[in-house]
Amino acid sequence: MAFDLKSILKNTAISSPRVLLYGVEGIGKSMFGASAPNPIFICTEDGLGSLKVDSFPLAKSSDDVMEAIATLYSSKHEFRTVVLDSMDWLEAMIAKEIETKYDAKDLAYGRAAVYAVGRMREILDGLNALRNDKGMIVILIAHCQIRRFDSPEVEPYDRYQPKLQDKANAVVREWADCVLFANYKTVVKKDDTGFGTTNNRGISTGERLLFTSEKPAYMAKNRYSMPESIPLAWDDFAAAIN
Repeated sequence: MAFDLKSILKNTAISSPRVLLYGVEGIGKSMFGASAPNPIFICTEDGLGSLKVDSFPLAKSSDDVMEAIATLYSSKHEFRTVVLDSMDWLEAMIAKEIETKYDAKDLAYGRAAVYAVGRMREILDGLNALRNDKGMIVILIAHCQIRRFDSPEVEPYDRYQPKLQDKANAVVREWADCVLFANYKTVVKKDDTGFGTTNNRGISTGERLLFTSEKPAYMAKNRYSMPESIPLAWDDFAAAIN
């Protein structure tokens, strides 16, 4: 392909965001997705509870997920957001399919993870098509886990991160425009225990926040110069992007 100066383009608009939202249990991750514009859910777990939202039948295989994506791509509809709930259940589903499809010798030396990431990439490509060709917002929901992080600069420490295997975690994080960590705001209270000593206690204020930038305590990122934390609400997220 030949290039010249006339081929140079300038980005003038923000494309629909691709969001990976993970956080502690019960904080309202699915509610966040349900509050996005005209959402449709692709569920790999039965976690919608009492939320009254449109959703495909519960996906029982990665093929079901791909079929739902293909339906949204090929059909006329009014949905503006696709929510995949959840990524870690999808990953477990893919792992089980790979174990069934391949012999143990074919999965040695880490090849199982390679096959799993390949399937995950196919699903992300399908979601990209919905975003790029249909203008749909994409929200991926995941649970969280606390993992040890071996920093090359300081001593190892624990931090929150999406509940995904390392290879899949890296692929999804690179794909997403935003990796948002949802947690309750915590303040530290110092209690005087006498004799010149104090005891520190973490107290939750009940305020639910989205953390948007990487910190030692959690994995996060965004491509929109957002504040480091915002309320866990779609309207606040949309306003922060704009």
